[in-house]
Amino acid sequence: MKYLLLILSLSATGVLPAQAAETGPDTTTRSSAALTPAEATGTAKSRTIFDAPKATPTAGASRVQVVTSLGNFIVELNGERAPLTVAHFLRYVDQGHYSGTIFHRVIANFVVQGGGFDTQYQLKPAVTKVNNESGNGLTNQRGTIGLARTQDPHGGDAQFYVNLVDNGALDPNPSRWGYAVFGKIIQGMDVVDRIGNLSTGARGAFKEDAPLQPVTIERIERSTSP
Repeated sequence: MKYLLLILSLSATGVLPAQAAETGPDTTTRSSAALTPAEATGTAKSRTIFDAPKATPTAGASRVQVVTSLGNFIVELNGERAPLTVAHFLRYVDQGHYSGTIFHRVIANFVVQGGGFDTQYQLKPAVTKVNNESGNGLTNQRGTIGLARTQDPHGGDAQFYVNLVDNGALDPNPSRWGYAVFGKIIQGMDVVDRIGNLSTGARGAFKEDAPLQPVTIERIERSTSP
């Protein structure tokens, strides 16, 4: 199944900006209807079945280095605002899940997305999901990292995205869930920008938005670099 960032088709004021309305931080290609206020505020019962032990929340800030074939960048993770998402992401990091994956989706002036497909454009198994923390006060500003997900608000697994610009349409509002931000790039944003400026088209199973020059994530590792 093609895994894409899914932006919901409607915002509180109507149709989202044209570029954002194509697809957003979800794992499917279909837009979903606006969710109920109960779902948006987290009072509705989660529909996600967790297939692995729940993550232990991570307090404070920690850092990871993303080593790619086009250069490296460092992400500071916000375990105070997004403890479940950070712990969830670090579990995949420590398992070595991201080694040999690619940035499979790039849209200039929007996002770069990766962590789900290998270099043969095959989806890597990633069964562990996490509750949506998009109401944590962190917004989808340029240079922040967020968790991609399915149409299920709690359907995020291993795929992540980096915002190339401010993407307020990805934030939650009273009528729907948003996409959870859990960190920010503190070094190497120029590398992310280079990825974001690559020519894109059809590659593997993707009919569009795949970099024609493949960018491999060689590994993601915990880092103590300033």
